[in-house]
Amino acid sequence: MDSEVKIGQRFPLTIKRLDINGAGIGYYKRKITFVTGAFPQEVVVAEVTAVHERYLEAKVHRVKVASKSRIKPIDPEYGKVGGIELGALAYPAQLSFKRDVVSQSLAKFKPEGWQHYQLRPTIGMSNPMHYRNKAQFQVRMIDGHVKAGLYAPNSHHLIPLSSFATQRPLTMSVINKLCAILERLHMPIYSEKTNSGSIKTMVVRESFSTGEVQLTLITNTKDLPHRSELLMAIASELPMVVTVMQNINPGKTPLIWGLESHLLAGQPYITENLLGRDFRLSPQAFLQLNPQMTEKLYQLAIDALDLSKDETLVDAYSGIGTIGISLAHTAKEVRGMDIIPEAIEDAKQNAKQNGVNNTHYEVGPAEVIMPQWVKEGFKPDAVIVDPPRAGLDSKFIDTLLTIKPKKFVYISCNPSTLARDLTKLSQVYHVDYIQSIDMFPQTARCEAVVKFTRI
Repeated sequence: MDSEVKIGQRFPLTIKRLDINGAGIGYYKRKITFVTGAFPQEVVVAEVTAVHERYLEAKVHRVKVASKSRIKPIDPEYGKVGGIELGALAYPAQLSFKRDVVSQSLAKFKPEGWQHYQLRPTIGMSNPMHYRNKAQFQVRMIDGHVKAGLYAPNSHHLIPLSSFATQRPLTMSVINKLCAILERLHMPIYSEKTNSGSIKTMVVRESFSTGEVQLTLITNTKDLPHRSELLMAIASELPMVVTVMQNINPGKTPLIWGLESHLLAGQPYITENLLGRDFRLSPQAFLQLNPQMTEKLYQLAIDALDLSKDETLVDAYSGIGTIGISLAHTAKEVRGMDIIPEAIEDAKQNAKQNGVNNTHYEVGPAEVIMPQWVKEGFKPDAVIVDPPRAGLDSKFIDTLLTIKPKKFVYISCNPSTLARDLTKLSQVYHVDYIQSIDMFPQTARCEAVVKFTRI
């Protein structure tokens, strides 16, 4: 009986493949079992961590027969924190897995003609380490010391990190020095237990091209004791930090960012260079976490769109305007929208400082702005979308299928919602190819560019 399976129970299991989150899949008494840290073609002793009606969750107690692709973990904290769930899998196997994730998602949602889609091999990095340009680390007092790091999965247990396999060394160096400064100045660090103290989270973002660093301290209180001493210490010991921002997010909340931000010192943005253009970045504006691969991603999108000078383009979910501005010289007009006002302000400034004068940006959800433009008589020749993990809003898809732009490219950061969206999009568009690209080595996350042709 399934009900006899207990938490802590162990049994040998053969792993067939990885699921979309990077967990190994095996079958125990015909019940699907997801095993964290197990890889295909392995025989492991699985230890049950959760029992559900239709499936089991487990972790690896011991590897009996290891995959040929299993390697020494890339980081000492492998298995203890998220963000490196594939950190014991050889890189070529990671790239194959990411193509397979797209395939699995298509098989689940079955959009029109999905068996015949051209799934290109995943484009990877030559050095898939130390690529992340941003860290969002929780700050806590541990054994009398200020520590920053990540929570262990499904918990609020902080794992302090002084280095990390996927973070850029400059980011980690700033975090380590900052922890020392906070400790020295006896800054009030947030305690979840008592919901007291001030500093909760530090967000550090660096520019790959300029070496500028942006620091945001997310605090529980508006008041920041020893503020002037802190700013003096940052200025003298961390000269690369050109932005110090405070974001206020009081109380216990699953959201990292609060609604109120203040610039404490320096300039309100840093500058990143992509495809030969400079882009300014406010602390809350979105930019891909891997600048090296972002350039490759955008080039793939530009090639797929293949715009001509007399064509108009909508860059939906535009962020700070990186894609649209990179394409503006090939188009007649580019319009973009985003829900974050600071990102749209950045987009407008970015167009100006790159000498681009054929762009138009508005604040608002894509599914509201796009129908509005269509109503006003603007029907784009081409559309490019780069939505968040939730994928495209159904109202946006409806507008797209009504106006049927001749050229359409979809940049996806979630194969599952991409496959879901394709079930509707494939009514009007043929999928030419899906090109997966590894923006997040060592993780199960997969980015893909889809080129469409109107049927």
